[in-house]
Amino acid sequence: MKTKIVHCNINVLDIERSKEFYEKALGLAEVRRKESPNFTLVYLCDGETGFQLELTCLHDRKEPYELGDNESHIAFMAEDFESARRLHDEMGCVCYDNPAMGIYFIEDPDGYWLEIVPNR
Repeated sequence: MKTKIVHCNINVLDIERSKEFYEKALGLAEVRRKESPNFTLVYLCDGETGFQLELTCLHDRKEPYELGDNESHIAFMAEDFESARRLHDEMGCVCYDNPAMGIYFIEDPDGYWLEIVPNR
Protein backbone atom coordinates (compact mmCIF):
# COMPACT_ATOMS: atom_id res chain seq x y z
CA MET A 1 0.00 0.00 0.00
CA LYS A 2 1.27 3.47 -0.86
CA THR A 3 0.11 6.61 0.88
CA LYS A 4 0.84 10.30 0.52
CA ILE A 5 1.35 12.61 3.49
CA VAL A 6 -1.19 15.44 3.29
CA HIS A 7 -1.06 17.53 6.44
CA CYS A 8 -0.17 17.64 10.12
CA ASN A 9 -2.10 19.36 12.86
CA ILE A 10 -1.20 21.44 15.88
CA ASN A 11 -3.59 23.01 18.38
CA VAL A 12 -3.21 26.73 19.03
CA LEU A 13 -4.80 29.19 21.44
CA ASP A 14 -5.01 32.24 19.15
CA ILE A 15 -5.56 31.37 15.49
CA GLU A 16 -4.69 34.81 14.10
CA ARG A 17 -1.52 35.17 16.21
CA SER A 18 -0.35 31.74 15.09
CA LYS A 19 -1.25 32.35 11.44
CA GLU A 20 0.70 35.63 11.46
CA PHE A 21 3.72 33.90 13.04
CA TYR A 22 3.81 31.14 10.43
CA GLU A 23 3.36 33.66 7.61
CA LYS A 24 6.20 35.89 8.85
CA ALA A 25 8.63 33.27 10.18
CA LEU A 26 8.21 30.60 7.50
CA GLY A 27 6.43 32.17 4.52
CA LEU A 28 3.38 29.92 4.81
CA ALA A 29 0.05 31.17 3.46
CA GLU A 30 -3.52 30.33 4.34
CA VAL A 31 -5.08 28.12 1.68
CA ARG A 32 -8.37 27.32 3.37
CA ARG A 33 -10.32 27.82 6.57
CA LYS A 34 -13.20 26.05 8.29
CA GLU A 35 -15.23 27.84 10.93
CA SER A 36 -17.64 26.16 13.32
CA PRO A 37 -19.24 27.23 16.59
CA ASN A 38 -16.70 25.13 18.53
CA PHE A 39 -13.47 25.44 16.56
CA THR A 40 -11.61 27.11 13.71
CA LEU A 41 -9.28 25.28 11.34
CA VAL A 42 -6.73 27.14 9.22
CA TYR A 43 -4.64 25.28 6.66
CA LEU A 44 -1.29 26.79 5.72
CA CYS A 45 0.89 25.78 2.77
CA ASP A 46 4.28 26.72 1.36
CA GLY A 47 2.88 26.95 -2.19
CA GLU A 48 5.30 24.34 -3.55
CA THR A 49 4.96 20.94 -1.91
CA GLY A 50 1.23 20.67 -1.32
CA PHE A 51 1.86 19.63 2.29
CA GLN A 52 -0.31 21.61 4.70
CA LEU A 53 -0.02 22.61 8.33
CA GLU A 54 -3.43 22.58 9.99
CA LEU A 55 -3.87 24.99 12.89
CA THR A 56 -6.78 24.06 15.15
CA CYS A 57 -8.22 26.54 17.62
CA LEU A 58 -10.79 25.13 20.05
CA HIS A 59 -12.90 28.14 21.03
CA ASP A 60 -13.45 27.09 24.65
CA ARG A 61 -9.75 26.35 25.31
CA LYS A 62 -8.11 29.00 27.49
CA GLU A 63 -5.07 27.29 29.02
CA PRO A 64 -1.85 26.48 27.13
CA TYR A 65 -1.41 22.96 25.77
CA GLU A 66 0.93 20.57 27.58
CA LEU A 67 3.63 19.82 25.02
CA GLY A 68 5.69 17.39 27.05
CA ASP A 69 9.41 17.39 26.37
CA ASN A 70 9.08 18.92 22.88
CA GLU A 71 10.71 15.86 21.34
CA SER A 72 8.37 16.03 18.36
CA HIS A 73 8.76 18.88 15.89
CA ILE A 74 8.16 19.90 12.30
CA ALA A 75 11.16 20.57 10.05
CA PHE A 76 11.30 23.32 7.44
CA MET A 77 13.99 23.66 4.78
CA ALA A 78 15.16 27.23 4.25
CA GLU A 79 16.18 28.11 0.69
CA ASP A 80 18.31 30.95 2.11
CA PHE A 81 19.40 29.63 5.49
CA GLU A 82 21.36 32.75 6.51
CA SER A 83 18.46 35.11 5.73
CA ALA A 84 16.06 32.84 7.62
CA ARG A 85 18.40 32.85 10.63
CA ARG A 86 18.65 36.65 10.59
CA LEU A 87 14.84 36.95 10.47
CA HIS A 88 14.36 34.46 13.29
CA ASP A 89 17.01 36.21 15.40
CA GLU A 90 15.20 39.53 14.84
CA MET A 91 11.90 37.90 15.81
CA GLY A 92 13.49 36.50 18.98
CA CYS A 93 12.08 33.03 18.33
CA VAL A 94 15.30 30.96 18.13
CA CYS A 95 15.12 28.54 21.05
CA TYR A 96 17.90 26.05 20.29
CA ASP A 97 20.98 26.23 18.09
CA ASN A 98 22.99 23.23 16.92
CA PRO A 99 25.91 24.57 14.85
CA ALA A 100 27.58 21.14 14.75
CA MET A 101 24.61 19.79 12.77
CA GLY A 102 24.05 23.07 10.90
CA ILE A 103 20.46 23.45 12.15
CA TYR A 104 18.49 25.44 14.69
CA PHE A 105 15.00 25.46 16.15
CA ILE A 106 12.47 28.22 16.54
CA GLU A 107 9.49 28.27 18.88
CA ASP A 108 6.00 29.30 17.80
CA PRO A 109 3.59 31.30 20.02
CA ASP A 110 2.21 28.10 21.56
CA GLY A 111 5.60 26.58 22.37
CA TYR A 112 5.93 24.16 19.45
CA TRP A 113 9.50 23.70 18.23
CA LEU A 114 10.17 23.99 14.50
CA GLU A 115 13.46 22.78 13.04
CA ILE A 116 15.12 24.94 10.38
CA VAL A 117 17.46 23.09 8.04
CA PRO A 118 19.48 24.42 5.11
CA ASN A 119 18.81 23.39 1.53
CA ARG A 120 21.60 20.88 0.99
